[in-house]
Amino acid sequence: MTDIFDKVVKRMGPLGQWADDAHGYYTFPKLTGPISPRMVFNGKTRLTWSLNNYLGLANHPEVMKADADAAAQFGMAYPMGARMMSGNSDYHEQLEHDLAEFVSKPDVILLNYGYQGVVSAIDALVDRHDIIVYDAESHACIMDGMRLHIGKRFMFQHNNMESLEKQLNHATKLAEKTGGGIMVITEGVFGMSGSQGKLKEIVAMKQKFSFRLFVDDAHGFGTMGKTGAGTGEEQGCQDGIDIYFSTFAKSMAGIGAFIGSTPEIVKYLRYNMRSQIYAKALPMPMVIGSIKRLELLRTKTELKDNLWKVVNALQNGLRERGFNIGVTTTPVTPVLLSGTIQEASHVTHDLRENFNIFCSMVVYPVVPKGVIMLRLIPTAVHTLEDVEETITAFSEIKRKLDNKIYSSETVAKAL
Repeated sequence: MTDIFDKVVKRMGPLGQWADDAHGYYTFPKLTGPISPRMVFNGKTRLTWSLNNYLGLANHPEVMKADADAAAQFGMAYPMGARMMSGNSDYHEQLEHDLAEFVSKPDVILLNYGYQGVVSAIDALVDRHDIIVYDAESHACIMDGMRLHIGKRFMFQHNNMESLEKQLNHATKLAEKTGGGIMVITEGVFGMSGSQGKLKEIVAMKQKFSFRLFVDDAHGFGTMGKTGAGTGEEQGCQDGIDIYFSTFAKSMAGIGAFIGSTPEIVKYLRYNMRSQIYAKALPMPMVIGSIKRLELLRTKTELKDNLWKVVNALQNGLRERGFNIGVTTTPVTPVLLSGTIQEASHVTHDLRENFNIFCSMVVYPVVPKGVIMLRLIPTAVHTLEDVEETITAFSEIKRKLDNKIYSSETVAKAL
């Protein structure tokens, strides 16, 4: 017999194995000071590209006032209890109404958190007779939601429509035997690569196959489409998305999430999503603050315009300097380099300590072995000067990496 604690501490996992060396610097770093493109890390001000604050709403004066006024009026405890029991309010329902109108869905259910919302929605929507067909690069919340699914699931290669059609053929044959249905799950914007899910092409497949489409548009809501209503609007196929999910954690710079669908499906989710039935309602300041954030997202179109000005300058500048930023067509900007995990740590250390630039480092197992991804998240409050400073620094970093400077222990220690 094995003691569970003995087992887990010996098996820290692919990320946890680096905890002793990485904690506090590469993992769980502390950024302090006002939320802005320049924050303090390790005692020095750094140009920061790692904040989920696409539209700069995190400390927008109107948002901060709405948050503060709501907190002063209601505190952080109100309403008490889960929404089904004692935690509903006019404000919660107003936010749902406003969101439904904005994303062109008949109805919306407000969620406490994005990650648990996706997990719980998948669990509620499918049973053991149903089949899930999902994109290979789906977010961890989708993968965890499918772990609760006791029926069959098929994975299709990322954004590969031939692969999707093949898996839909398998799923259809199986569904005819089980008497179940099919749910296809993908993302509007994939958060690592920045690629858009091929939503329009997937929707078109409904002419040949019978399925419902679930789209996680966490990075698309607020950034994509003419009005910012998301990737479905961008591709002109919002009507074909049966379950539209997004979080407040990106463009809204807050906490919470929502699902848009038909009134019948929203009613079903309200009475069957365990993560919402058995969890305390979102506190009033977060709800009222989200109403204000959505208002600004709708009315202050210059916020998205500023975001894309920075995005285009950054991505075009990187490409012109010879950097590989993959296939991104969204604000997510991955810079792909070749190197070991050790070299990746030296690159990141050099950027932070000598160039005063803070960005996220992504290595195996999130990306393939031998790949270093430096992930940049532009925002509406970055400047073109910030962009030029970053591209200049990255050019020097790439020169060092190409010349194997980061693989030299002696030089690396001197960084």
